[in-house]
Amino acid sequence: MTRKSTLSPQEAMINRLARIEGQIRGLQAMIRRGDECEEIAVQFSAARKALDKAYQELLACLLEEAFADVGQDADQALQRVRAIFTKYT
Repeated sequence: MTRKSTLSPQEAMINRLARIEGQIRGLQAMIRRGDECEEIAVQFSAARKALDKAYQELLACLLEEAFADVGQDADQALQRVRAIFTKYT
């Protein structure tokens, strides 16, 4: 029996992005082959959703960092979170 190793957040993100990269390469191949537009659209949708999920994970990381700073009070943390969402969403 093998145990699944625990990945660091960075490794997990790299793996997620590598899968998305594979999806994008697959899209390129579909377009080159002249696959049906609807089939391509389905794959585009899947790639977009995967990228959105990766982006959500990144935002969660930014939020965790904002609240992990013990040197700032709650108001400072909230201002930092608001700034993150204003800038990146």
